[in-house]
Amino acid sequence: MATPAAAAAAVTLAGKGAVLTPAAVYALSVGLAGPVIDASALQRLSSRAPSPQETPGSLRDLDLAAHESRAAAAVLLNKLLLTANDSSSALVTAATANGLAGSLELTAALPPATRDEAAVAAASAPVAVAFAALIDCCATPLARVADAVAALSCEAARGDATAFDVPASGDGLSDKDEADVGADIKMLLLGSKLVGNGGGASAAMFAKVPAVNGALRESVRALHKKVRVELNAPVKLGKRDASGTGEGKEEALVVLATQLARSLNAMCKQSVARARFCAGSIAEAELREKLAGGVNVDDLKGMLDKVMVDSDAVSVLRGVYNYLLKFRDFLAWEAAVAMAVIEMDSSIEKPQAGGKNEAGSSGEKAQAGGEKVKGDRKSKKKTLGKGTSAVLALLREHATDGKAVPCVNSALIADWGIELSLLFDPKCPKLESLVEKIKEIVESNEVGRLPKIPKGTRDFGREQMAIRERAFSIITSVFKMHGGVALDTPVFELRETLMGKYGEDSKLVYDLADQGGELCSLRYDLTVPFARYVAMNNISAIKRYQIAKVYRRDNPSKGRYREFYQCDFDIAGVYEPMEPDFEVVKVLTELLDKLDIGDYEIKLNHRKLLDGMLEICGVPAEKFRTVCSSIDKLDKLTFEEVKKELVEEKGVSNETAENIGSLVKTRGPPLEVLLELRKEGSKFMENEGSVVALNELEILFKALEKANALDRISFDLSLARGLDYYTGVIYEAVFKGVTQVGSIAAGGRYDKLVGMFSNKQVPAVGVSLGIERVFAIMEQQEKEKNQVIRATETEVLVSILGKDLILAAELVNELWSAGIKAEFKLTTRVQNHIKYATQTGIPWMVLVGESELRDGKVKLKDIRANQEEEVPRKDFVEVLKQRLSNP
Repeated sequence: MATPAAAAAAVTLAGKGAVLTPAAVYALSVGLAGPVIDASALQRLSSRAPSPQETPGSLRDLDLAAHESRAAAAVLLNKLLLTANDSSSALVTAATANGLAGSLELTAALPPATRDEAAVAAASAPVAVAFAALIDCCATPLARVADAVAALSCEAARGDATAFDVPASGDGLSDKDEADVGADIKMLLLGSKLVGNGGGASAAMFAKVPAVNGALRESVRALHKKVRVELNAPVKLGKRDASGTGEGKEEALVVLATQLARSLNAMCKQSVARARFCAGSIAEAELREKLAGGVNVDDLKGMLDKVMVDSDAVSVLRGVYNYLLKFRDFLAWEAAVAMAVIEMDSSIEKPQAGGKNEAGSSGEKAQAGGEKVKGDRKSKKKTLGKGTSAVLALLREHATDGKAVPCVNSALIADWGIELSLLFDPKCPKLESLVEKIKEIVESNEVGRLPKIPKGTRDFGREQMAIRERAFSIITSVFKMHGGVALDTPVFELRETLMGKYGEDSKLVYDLADQGGELCSLRYDLTVPFARYVAMNNISAIKRYQIAKVYRRDNPSKGRYREFYQCDFDIAGVYEPMEPDFEVVKVLTELLDKLDIGDYEIKLNHRKLLDGMLEICGVPAEKFRTVCSSIDKLDKLTFEEVKKELVEEKGVSNETAENIGSLVKTRGPPLEVLLELRKEGSKFMENEGSVVALNELEILFKALEKANALDRISFDLSLARGLDYYTGVIYEAVFKGVTQVGSIAAGGRYDKLVGMFSNKQVPAVGVSLGIERVFAIMEQQEKEKNQVIRATETEVLVSILGKDLILAAELVNELWSAGIKAEFKLTTRVQNHIKYATQTGIPWMVLVGESELRDGKVKLKDIRANQEEEVPRKDFVEVLKQRLSNP
């Protein structure tokens, strides 16, 4: 973290590659640095013709303090230099002529601004951005320091360290910032002999730290991201920019700043509560009472309320800034109290400068002559954690100016609080050292903190991979049985390839950073890349399958991941009506039957029938797709919830929504529902698209009936499938067993998708199996069987009762050459060999010890039958081949 105190004496504005940081704005505002305008930027300005002038009165009328004015002027000056316009800058010219350090204030006597300058000033909201930068600069280091102070309080209170045990997972069921705060504080406390796990009041006191401090981190990060953009993004001037305002920017900053204020409010309350809790352990009653009442939190609510009700953005941001300064004082007071408690406790070993304890870093003591002797093996004093000891040493050195600590009293602690508040100010050069020390400690990973995986991802262990490979083998065999050919496509595509194909789900597409002129995204599914492949290669007909990972920026939950496999089977080309549709649905039933996952149901509908239903209900054609996306949620939401979305968000009338509700309830055996929809007087028979759909479905259902697959199908008018590219039959497979996983496969006809990439329309139909959910079902089945899942296919273990690798290599190579799957193990203990073979499910062992070597034999052991036999060394491979072929 670069603090203003560590920044260069001059801040270059608009230089090539230069970035204006919040720390630089703060340094300019408090006079730690002066601005310098890049020479090339000045040259560009001097070559431009002047434009009409007008005074930016809105800026001059603001009542700003000197440091606020300097910060706003720095932001505005940088914006003027960054913005490409066609006129010279009167404000910049005046600033450089008068000497930048002295004129860097909006309240100074500046000349009238040009019209373009006035437009830039109005559109960039420099005062609001400046305040946000000051807040950002002060809050960012405090987020780190607050964790260290909480850890120090935990030491002083001899608190319960289990409060910081926050589990982290990749399934979206844990808060990353909360988990990170807990892990960081545990690192700071590593090695402490003071903290425990006793629970009680101390556990309750520190239990809120991960959540509250984590919320502060999140708020600071969100504000920092916005401020960085607003400081360095040029203003685009156009014909209408002269009347433009920066109100949108101000509102966005206010939202983020008030979110930070709420976090600060919780932090203040928790900080004061911890300080009082620590003070409660002081034996001296008078001092204990003075420390407990040393800070007043009564005015906090009033400050927060005023921030929330202020009407203009600048007042709100100024209020948040002042609230932040109040928090800094509270945090300093907490640190001072914790220091005092530790200082007064004679049973605690105090750190020296540099973080070492009083006995030295290695438990050695120095004699008068400089020679070191070993101290007591077991120190009678209790030590702080390695991290908190280093933090305490830095705080102590600053608060006492490196001098010995006299008798601790309330006045001294008050002085410490003042000194530490100054330390926590970005103006203090020691703040950066403190923050860097904290980062160094928490990032050292001495506690053996385990790495984490991103949310929405998962690892697959050996047993899980065995199940996965078995499933992939079954799936591939079904695809090949139907004549499918394997294809593969890149894991990322050009963004333009994917956009506009997924309807409302387009927001779930992962975009990649620009790596050289091409905007790319991770593939959302395998269907659109397949359509792109068909169009690129001018293919008229193909039957293909693909098993690969896809990525969705979805909210992770149980069974819902951001990275997962899809297994796709598609048929593209012109065929007789329902010919490929029948085969794809049949492939789906065969897949689910051969995977043997249990009972399932395939819901089926037709997009033209769905559109006909919406038309009958009175939905305008332009709203068909967005209404379909709502209907598609009926498997997760009640109709009343979907109806509310249709009426309030999609603009559908209440009557139309009710009509939709009455029709989407239609479902049942395919031929029965088909007969119902075709009966005399049915409105579907009066709709042209519906008639086409019903005729096609009749062909499909009769074909599936002859193929013994119709009993798995349910004709369901509520099935919508929200993706935009479907044009005909659509279907979705749902598991009906105990394990709740939702949809396990889906697909449909997409006749126009290929044509989106070329002038040639190639109709296609396909299905995608959501293999991750199928894995979940198969894993649960294996658990219920209570059987060992074999991760390997090893048939023979060559067990050498010794360390003779040469002998092992000779024997196992004979097995490998004969095509027998084999492993080898070297150890003198027979039971270790047997245990390994039993745990991994290896059926046969070849045991070779001294007696077998002497007699020219090997011992074969059948693990399952627990039987052994000796065979000649030269014959053991042939004997094993016979035994394996006749299990």
